[in-house]
Amino acid sequence: MRESELYVKYTRVWIPDPEEVWKGAEIIKDYKEGDSVLHLQLEDESTLEYPLGPKDNPLPFLRNPDILVGENDLTALSYLHEPAVLHNLKVRFLESNHIYTYCGIVLVAINPYEQLQIYGEEVINAYSGQNMGDMDPHIFAVAEEAYKQMGRDEKNQSIIVSGESGAGKTVSAKYAMRFFATVGGSASDTNVEEKVLASSPIMEAIGNAKTTRNDNSSRFGKYIQIGFDKRYHIIGANMRTYLLEKSRVVFQAEDERNYHIFYQLCASSSLSEFKDLALTSAEDFTYTSLGENIFIEGVNDAEDLVKTREALTMLGVKDIHQMSIFNIIASILHLGNVTIVSERDGESCHINKGDPHLQHFTRLLGIEQDQMEHWLCRRKLVTTAETYVKNMSHGQAVNARDALAKHIYAHLFDWIVEHINKSLHTSTKQHSFIGVLDIYGFETFEINSFEQFCINYANEKLQQQFNSHVFKLEQEEYMKEQIPWTLIDFYDNQPCIDLIEAKLGILDLLDEECKVPKGTDMNWAQKLYSKHSGSGHFEKPRMSNSSFIIVHFADKVEYQCDGFLEKNRDTVYEEQINILKASQFQLVADLFHDGKEGTPVPASGKTSKVNVRPAKPQPKGHNREHRKTVGTQFRNSLHLLMETLNATTPHYVRCIKPNDFKESFVFDSKRAVQQLRACGVLETIRISAAGYPSRWTYLDFYSRYRVLMTKKEMTSADKKLVCRNLLEAMIKDPDKFQFGKTKIFFRAGQVAYLEKLRADKFRYACIKIQKTVRGWLQRIRYRKIRKSAITLQRYGRGYMARRYAEMLRLTRAALICQKRYRMVRVRREYLKTRRAVVTIQAFARGMFIRRLYQEFMLHHKAMIIQKTVRGWLVRKKYLRARNAAIVIQCFYRRVRAKRQLKQLKIDARSAAHLKNLNVGMENKIVQLQKKMDNKSKEYKTQNEQLAVANTALGSEVSKLQKELQTLRTQQTAGTSLQDELERLRAELQEAHAQRKQIEDEFSNEKQDLEKRVEELQKENSLLKKEKEEMNQRIQNSTPGKGGDASKKESRVQAELDEERLRYQNLLKEYSRLEQRYENLQEEMSSVKFHPGHRRNPSNQSSLGSDSNFPSISMSDVGDTDDTIQQVEEMGIEKAAMDLSVFMKLQKRVRELEQERKRLQTSLEKVDDLNKRKSNESNGSASEEDINADLAYNSLKRQELETENKKLKNDLNELRKAVAVNASENSSPNELQEGYSVLLNQLKEANEELEVRKEEVLMLKTQIVNTTKQLENTNHINSNDVLEYNDNKNKKPEDVVDGESKKLLEDQLKTQSRKHNDELEALHTQIELMRNDLETKQEMLNNFSTLSPEALVEFSIQQELTRLTNENLDLKEIKEKLEKNERKLKKQLGIYMKKVKELEVSQTTRSRPELTRQVTVQRKEKDFEGMLEYYKEDEALLVKSLITDMKPQSVSATVPCLPAYILFMCIRHADYINDDQKVHSLLTSTINAIKKVLKKNNDDFEMTSFWLANSSRLLHCLKQYSGDEAFMTQNTPKQNEHCLKNFDLAEYRQVLSDLSIQIYQQLIRVAEAFLQPMIVSAMLESESIPSLAGVKPMGYRNRSASIDCDSGAPVGYTLQALKRQLAQFHTTMADHGLDPEICQQVIRQLFYSINAVSLNNLLLRKDVCSWSTGMQLRYNISQLEEWLRERNLHQGGSVSTLEPLIQAAKLLQMNKKTSQDAEAICSLCNSLSLQQIVKILNLYTPLNEFEERVTVSFIRDIQNRLQDRVDNHQLLVDTKHTFPVLFPFTPSALSLETVHIPASLSLDFLTRAD
Repeated sequence: MRESELYVKYTRVWIPDPEEVWKGAEIIKDYKEGDSVLHLQLEDESTLEYPLGPKDNPLPFLRNPDILVGENDLTALSYLHEPAVLHNLKVRFLESNHIYTYCGIVLVAINPYEQLQIYGEEVINAYSGQNMGDMDPHIFAVAEEAYKQMGRDEKNQSIIVSGESGAGKTVSAKYAMRFFATVGGSASDTNVEEKVLASSPIMEAIGNAKTTRNDNSSRFGKYIQIGFDKRYHIIGANMRTYLLEKSRVVFQAEDERNYHIFYQLCASSSLSEFKDLALTSAEDFTYTSLGENIFIEGVNDAEDLVKTREALTMLGVKDIHQMSIFNIIASILHLGNVTIVSERDGESCHINKGDPHLQHFTRLLGIEQDQMEHWLCRRKLVTTAETYVKNMSHGQAVNARDALAKHIYAHLFDWIVEHINKSLHTSTKQHSFIGVLDIYGFETFEINSFEQFCINYANEKLQQQFNSHVFKLEQEEYMKEQIPWTLIDFYDNQPCIDLIEAKLGILDLLDEECKVPKGTDMNWAQKLYSKHSGSGHFEKPRMSNSSFIIVHFADKVEYQCDGFLEKNRDTVYEEQINILKASQFQLVADLFHDGKEGTPVPASGKTSKVNVRPAKPQPKGHNREHRKTVGTQFRNSLHLLMETLNATTPHYVRCIKPNDFKESFVFDSKRAVQQLRACGVLETIRISAAGYPSRWTYLDFYSRYRVLMTKKEMTSADKKLVCRNLLEAMIKDPDKFQFGKTKIFFRAGQVAYLEKLRADKFRYACIKIQKTVRGWLQRIRYRKIRKSAITLQRYGRGYMARRYAEMLRLTRAALICQKRYRMVRVRREYLKTRRAVVTIQAFARGMFIRRLYQEFMLHHKAMIIQKTVRGWLVRKKYLRARNAAIVIQCFYRRVRAKRQLKQLKIDARSAAHLKNLNVGMENKIVQLQKKMDNKSKEYKTQNEQLAVANTALGSEVSKLQKELQTLRTQQTAGTSLQDELERLRAELQEAHAQRKQIEDEFSNEKQDLEKRVEELQKENSLLKKEKEEMNQRIQNSTPGKGGDASKKESRVQAELDEERLRYQNLLKEYSRLEQRYENLQEEMSSVKFHPGHRRNPSNQSSLGSDSNFPSISMSDVGDTDDTIQQVEEMGIEKAAMDLSVFMKLQKRVRELEQERKRLQTSLEKVDDLNKRKSNESNGSASEEDINADLAYNSLKRQELETENKKLKNDLNELRKAVAVNASENSSPNELQEGYSVLLNQLKEANEELEVRKEEVLMLKTQIVNTTKQLENTNHINSNDVLEYNDNKNKKPEDVVDGESKKLLEDQLKTQSRKHNDELEALHTQIELMRNDLETKQEMLNNFSTLSPEALVEFSIQQELTRLTNENLDLKEIKEKLEKNERKLKKQLGIYMKKVKELEVSQTTRSRPELTRQVTVQRKEKDFEGMLEYYKEDEALLVKSLITDMKPQSVSATVPCLPAYILFMCIRHADYINDDQKVHSLLTSTINAIKKVLKKNNDDFEMTSFWLANSSRLLHCLKQYSGDEAFMTQNTPKQNEHCLKNFDLAEYRQVLSDLSIQIYQQLIRVAEAFLQPMIVSAMLESESIPSLAGVKPMGYRNRSASIDCDSGAPVGYTLQALKRQLAQFHTTMADHGLDPEICQQVIRQLFYSINAVSLNNLLLRKDVCSWSTGMQLRYNISQLEEWLRERNLHQGGSVSTLEPLIQAAKLLQMNKKTSQDAEAICSLCNSLSLQQIVKILNLYTPLNEFEERVTVSFIRDIQNRLQDRVDNHQLLVDTKHTFPVLFPFTPSALSLETVHIPASLSLDFLTRAD
């Protein structure tokens, strides 16, 4: 089909427009070849004759169908040209508020000038792991694509962000880095990702400034490399900067600012740390006030400085270095204010003496003021013979000053960048990196200088790389699809690049002119004209000889030559640099020292004299660096950048500035087209259009265009063959399409042609349908009209008859009405006349009466006036007389008062009066004098006491030093020991350093855990209080309130759910912190120190335990456990503040260590003794057993006696301590109460001691009796042994001697160990005393400096501290006594049991024949549901039941069998009243479950299994607790099995928290399984076949189909999702999980399905259609049916899908009228306003018969819902979890019926009865 055939009537086209660039029009008359005019109708319905010409005015561009407008990818457009691209961007930006659009491999980002809620963490999570074409265009999609390709292809990536100033480059780069920081967070605790993000505010402060186009414009280019390890976690970063705009430091155009850091410092000048900077307002400094506007609307510079300093601190810049940086920046401001005064001759200048800004400049930089003042106005000239010092003119000096300021700032900028790179550097090997290039775009202004030249040069290089990459991708696509490759002509800008950088190019000529001594810009321009006048990319302006034009790829740019040489040289005088090198501040000196220089550099900087001996100047390294021009440096760095980019896979982001006024969502077509041309987007379109831009998979093409096929063609099974036949029949030109392996390639416009054919086919079918329907409607209409006519005739005739009868009735009625009317009219006239006469009479009579009344009133008023006047005259006369009398009295009294005043003044001057006044003052002075004397006496006494204490301490120190010296002399055995000691000390120091580092990390983590623990405790207490309040409220509520009560109950329930959710979230956070805490402990345990003092981390963990979910300690020590319990009761913070508690803990630990060593030695003795006994003869076995029993009994008796003595001594000490405390305590009431309590306790202890004494006496008597009974047998045996020894001629003395030697050796060993222990204790005691001495010395020093009042307060505080410590000691003694009492009770019980066993054994030994021959039958008893085990078998029990347990091994038994077995073991420990056994078993169980779940953190079956067992164990503890609330459903037998001795309420809380954690892990595992299935099953799979239509798709969508035939994973279906849910539910049911918990799990999973599906729906335009809404509603109905089948629909799972249901309905509703808007507002009450508007904006018609949602309709929705109160988040929180509730469900299973299978290997468990 020829192109001219497309220009027919009703075809829409684009024509050029001077204002809007392109304007839409419609053809109103068919075009024929040869026509010179095209008849058009514009959008305003005006007509236009568009002239046509073969060259000047070709045929206008065709418009795309409406179905393609607003596409995510510009390459999906059928017609690819400039107006189509511009219109698509404009529609997406203005109507849909979409700022991102794909253009092939380029992401086009339009700056909205408004903060959009599309960059939150939930959006990052939504884009993470998604393919680039699956979601709407976004910067996160590009970042995810780069991150994914880095891991998939094992190749480095680059993201190139470009655009002009104000287009949003910096923000886009920042969001890309935020994505990498979130997705690829560091695996360790180095927080590298936070440091990478922290570099942004620093670089913005020192490198960004306000321009006329952007308030935060980056005035430099940067390339940030983010390094990743093999697991693709961030490990470090590196930054490279390009072409800082140094000229901005000294000059700003109107309405522009300098760099932000200057204004931040000026805004914070009032801070105390910045006083030395001598800064004021920015208006007072030249370098910050040139733009005449120092403020930015909405920006607080002082707050920004705080953020900058925080970022510097995070990156490791010390405070002293920060102040040095601020000093340098402030010095630059002062340098700009240095006033240079010109001399009269005009060739020299000077600086006024005492210039304050010069003083501040030199002071802040630490340099000599005189030298700087000298060289600011002079410069040195070096010739071959001499060196001269020449004065500079005023202009030259100002330029030199500005050059120095720029040079200082540039070096500071480089230093900060280098320091940032050092802080972001890592020693870990970098596996790969992703680079983010934030660089300036193409720039053209009215006046373009050296900066614009370099910027455009860089863009030329980037554009060349971009063009070659796009061309390469197109070539790879064609080769992959195996279609004929034809060379595509694309713009090659290599000639323009050669013009700039080639040999004798513009940069070379510029450098050459800079080397000429008297080179000028004009000479350089003339060289350019002569050298490059023949180049096609170089032009000379007609009207100028000082400028030149370069034809760049984007546009022609005219550059002004003025200033090129100066900016390229970047001249700074060496003398000024040498002064800066000699600065007394290290940082300032380091800024200007080259790393390659030697040591003599500073010396050479000082020899700046006027006359120097003639010598040939020696070249220096720093001179060569200074001679290296800016252009050369920039070219080298640009080449390095291009090498880096070429070695990576690039991703492109082109930022577009929509308007120059910074108005939100305002689109200027002219500015947009300029930038699209400049950034290469249109070039991408042109390259795509030159080939085959439209690409369809065979399946999509068949689905879309099968309406064009015949029925016979559609029956073929080969879809490719069907598509081939169709295309060959429809498109005659074979060059218009190509068939690839998986896709069909079309030339530009062919898809639009196929769409036209498809639309014609539909239109023809519609016409036929309309014809038939209209005929049917007309026939129905005729029948209705005929029937209506007959009915009307019948009713008309009846109406006429009724009308005639009505006329007759009305005529008769009219006659009667006339008669009555005439009578009424005459009567009314008579009555009217009569009323008038009566009225006239009444008015006349009234007038006469009123006249008489007025005359009477006049006479009466005259009399009243006369009376009043006469009275007034009399009163006036009286008042005049009275006033005269008063005046006379006043004059007389004044005379008397003056006399009396004179007398009082005389008396006041007398001495007697003064004496009376001073009496009170003398008394006050005397009292103050006495008070001062008393204070001085107290001060003296205190000084004396301090002196005595000082002398005592001095003597104590001398004693300690002597002891230490003696110990040292004893220890110095030789030089080898000294060397060994030094080596050990060095190793110990290293170990201490490592330990300190780990302890610091541990302490920080511990502090975090303590904070979390405190928060959890507060939350728990609040929950308990609120629960009690709610229970009280419910109890107080009356049943007669009806509906109000139900509302209150629902509200209370909602509040309870919220509190429960908050508590469980805190518990979840606590579990995460606890996991981190355990990891730290493992790290600490893995570090091996040198042998020495070592702290056990488990003790620390027990101190940091939490009451809600404690990390249960396994240690079983006496007083230490009590102290730890005391710490837990007091709280972590209070205990940490109380040093005495921790000192007691340390003391007790040392005692326990010594006790352990002693017990170990005794155990070794016993082992040796047993070994010796085993070697002896079998004949003496009975004698040895008897001796052993006697020894055992005597040992036990001695222990009882010693314990009793010890207890008695402790009681006496306690009495003494209480008495001493009573004498010293100042509060008698509190003392009496505390003393009485202690006395009562002591009395009880005494009574208990008396009882124990009696028991001990009984035990002694029993032992004596047994020894008497055995004496005879021992005597006989001893005689036999002697006789036997005599016969054998043995020497028993040898045996005795050997045994005595062994005993002596053992005693020596124990003594040596004791000696070593005492030595270590002395060492520690010396250290403690030394520390105590140092603290006391500090106290003495503080005493000497304190005032008397402060000394009094300090002494009071010390006294309070002493009393507190004494009270704590008393409390410790009391606790020890109580603990010892409990120990004695337990020991006595054990001893009594042993005595009974001894008696039984004695009786059996006396009758040995019975024990061997008679077997005693045990009487069978009923099993009471308990399992007995030995303490040493506890580890085996936990290992068999928990650690090694597999759910399959107990699948055929009772559900939750491990929980029942554990509870029966707990019952037995409760039955025997063994609290340690209960504590140990529960602790081991909980810790083992945690370890199993940690090991199987991704196993749903294991997690479900232990959730069921944990909840069942919790229910058993409740059911058998003895609490009546939990026993209502128990059987009588179950009530007999209740716990008797222990209340395990605390462990129930621990198990409840553990169950919550397991539930949360179960949800995480299940969601991980469902996550990849949800989108595919709910939104993409066709549950209803052939319902979804297919639209043309762009490059990004096409990329997903490249590997269709290579085994790519097939999408999940709804059936697969239902099968997975069914598997979860079956697994939970098989494990015996409560049905209520199963419902909560399913509800949470359905919420996840809703959240993920809705979020994808809100971020994908391709699924927002009517057909998707239908598919979605069908899928939801299938899920609801699944819930009903499994009886889960009552658990609230359906309600979680309500937002998704409403979204599906919204896609299917009409969206045109106001009634539709009202229906949408009333229906979508679960969707937020942002979600509704987003779905309406994304709604996409799949064919031309649907219409888009208009902007006015969306505005109507917004106006209607603007008052709705909802959250402002667009996406649903996928991490939200509902609060879980574990309802109490008692078990009907009786414990005695539980059967333990043999496969569990629990033979060591015995049934207790």
